[in-house]
Amino acid sequence: MQKNYNSIALLIFILGLLSALYVNHFVEQTWLEQSYVYDVYQTDNQMPAYKFKGQEVIITEFVPYGESPLNQQNLNNSSGKPSLEQQWVLNNEQQLKLLKPAFHYGLWSLLPAFITIALCLLTREPLTALFGGIVIGALMLGRYDLTDKVIIPNLAKEGTAALLLLYLWLLGGLLGIWSKTGAAQAFANYMTTHFVKGPRSAKLVSWLLGVLFFQGGTMSTVLVGTTVRPLADKAKVSHEEMSYIVDSTASPIASVLAFNAWPAYIQALIFVPGISFLATESDRLKFFFASIPFSFYGILAVTGTLLLSLNITKFSGSRIRQARERAMLTGQLDAPGAAPLAAQELQTCEVPKGYRSHVLEFILPLTTLIAIAVFTFIFLGSPKVNWAFGAALLLSAFIALAKGMPLAALVDGFGNGLKGVVVASVILMLAVIIGSISKQIGGGLYLVSQLGEQLPFWLLPVILQLITMVIAFSTGTSWGTYAIAFPLAMPLAWAVAQSQELANPELFMMVCFATVLNGSVYGDQCSPISDTTILSAMTTGCDLMDHVKSQLVPASFAAGIAAILWTLTVFFFA
Repeated sequence: MQKNYNSIALLIFILGLLSALYVNHFVEQTWLEQSYVYDVYQTDNQMPAYKFKGQEVIITEFVPYGESPLNQQNLNNSSGKPSLEQQWVLNNEQQLKLLKPAFHYGLWSLLPAFITIALCLLTREPLTALFGGIVIGALMLGRYDLTDKVIIPNLAKEGTAALLLLYLWLLGGLLGIWSKTGAAQAFANYMTTHFVKGPRSAKLVSWLLGVLFFQGGTMSTVLVGTTVRPLADKAKVSHEEMSYIVDSTASPIASVLAFNAWPAYIQALIFVPGISFLATESDRLKFFFASIPFSFYGILAVTGTLLLSLNITKFSGSRIRQARERAMLTGQLDAPGAAPLAAQELQTCEVPKGYRSHVLEFILPLTTLIAIAVFTFIFLGSPKVNWAFGAALLLSAFIALAKGMPLAALVDGFGNGLKGVVVASVILMLAVIIGSISKQIGGGLYLVSQLGEQLPFWLLPVILQLITMVIAFSTGTSWGTYAIAFPLAMPLAWAVAQSQELANPELFMMVCFATVLNGSVYGDQCSPISDTTILSAMTTGCDLMDHVKSQLVPASFAAGIAAILWTLTVFFFA
């Protein structure tokens, strides 16, 4: 059966290659205006400026909006690539904004994401699926030199290099040292003795940690996954259940307990000229927090994982129920034929003879990690994740050496840790590249541009939810989806509210905002090319596609109920 699936996958890939070449040579690009609003202020020299990544940037020149070749009307009247990559303009409201052109290939823009996801589902082999999607996207863009024009430029980006440093060197090294010292196993034994009495209490502790680490995204996933893995394995909790709990309490909880970096990032994307309650940064932050009660998907997703932790699996789907029964009856934590992302090096402890493990060797580095992340977020505005993991790694190594572990044994554990996560790290890098290519090709832009102002107002929230779910699922990023969807969705929602004369337009805007926020979270959570999805499987030792397939049902169930609640809210109260 798998051979037949592989044949189908090969056929799909060949058709994808031919389609990509056709698009590159015969399909015209559709250019769209993209506007970015910053908090512009006057310097002492009376020059307009704004802050970007903590640095002051002076705006040296700008033109009236109507004269810019990058406004939509001029883009429609021109052919080929625009002459400028960006330009500052002054609009009719005397506001400065930055214009950047972006393009899409129509429905063809979804081709790389479609090929990648189809190959993932058919072959259950994410490495080749991701690489196949990258090849398709590169051919569509006419970049035939994959090494020098696609892979190296993306790996050379600061964010990609930071991911590689964190998840290969720091995370892998820390897990390897914990495995060599027996710290993780000592923690599992301690928790089992004092708190965890069986699978249910192990899952409940995991859920609680997911809620406590409400920063969201990759950091929460790694923190929770690495912490609960040893105690969950000891309690015989299936890896499908654990990866779902870790994944579903990462971004969903961050959208509900939003005391993190999300509001500051998102508020800059939701400015709409002429709307008083979105006029200033403080207004937009207030709007963000006021909309939290409408984050129905986030609330339902976190509630659903709590029910699963309490062994209430009615809404979890057959795959998770079967995984739970398999672990209970046979003790097998993975499905037959599974290929867990965490390598064997991280699943066994090879403590040197005479070395006595202690639970503090796990707790002290973990506490240090959390403390540095929290305090850097409080005082610097963003959590310094690399600092946190680097300090935990060094502290673990120092404790081991101080207790008498030979340096050679410590280095051996570090090396085993690197080997244990190298495959997952490569998958993560390929996921970043395919996400970048999907954004360049404009799949998200195409989907959002299909919306019009003639929609019934009560249908718009669900349409926005579906669009953002598809964008995030296709690109593997919720934050990237926010950057695509919010600048287009918020003006559209306001236009619909005004044209259909809604009695409560602010509430309608809040619901539409929540659908974009939550739809992006769902798509990111369920995507096989998302970093949080990959890391949830990696840190809990689950097969990636087993994780994806098992969590689709409960996540989709929560998303479906949320869609009904959003529709009813705007229909009766907007």
